[in-house]
Amino acid sequence: MADNGVNKGRRRFLVGATTVVGAVGAVGVAVPFVASWQPSARARAAGAPVQADVSKLEPGQRMTVEWRGKPVWILNRSSEMIERTESIDPSQLADPESSVPQQPDYVEGPLRSIKPEIGVLIGICTHLGCSPLFRPEPGSVDVADWPGGFFCPCHGSRFDLAGRVYANVPAPTNLEVPPYRFDSDVLITVGEDEESA
Repeated sequence: MADNGVNKGRRRFLVGATTVVGAVGAVGVAVPFVASWQPSARARAAGAPVQADVSKLEPGQRMTVEWRGKPVWILNRSSEMIERTESIDPSQLADPESSVPQQPDYVEGPLRSIKPEIGVLIGICTHLGCSPLFRPEPGSVDVADWPGGFFCPCHGSRFDLAGRVYANVPAPTNLEVPPYRFDSDVLITVGEDEESA
């Protein structure tokens, strides 16, 4: 059979080069397309759910994620912290039973959480919108019998480690608990109820 002057090596090279350029182009188009599936900054600010991995959150530590432009605290309460919070005299708290709806219906009990050890709270004081300080250790605030919790330095409002507000402070209600759910033992989605999973 005649070769007709065709260089087969050159043909293979051109076919291979064209295939590589086409593949790079396809990836270049696919990456922005797939990235477009993620919620935009505007959507996240408007309330798109956010996920938090709590696998490295040690007992007694707190981490912060942002949801709807607000800080959301995720607290891993130690057994000692849970015991101290549950032993607070209800008469010291303005709303010990969380009667004012500051949390989803499925969040109940004195710890105001789905799991006792993990607390999820919006970190904004219900008085004038300051961000309280995390003071988990007993006596870490110059207040008699401080069992640990959150202290707002702006006007002196105090909250326990479940976000319940103390009586006779400027803040009128408990810290808000956002809707949230556990997707696994270590993954939390803030901004979606557990019923919507």
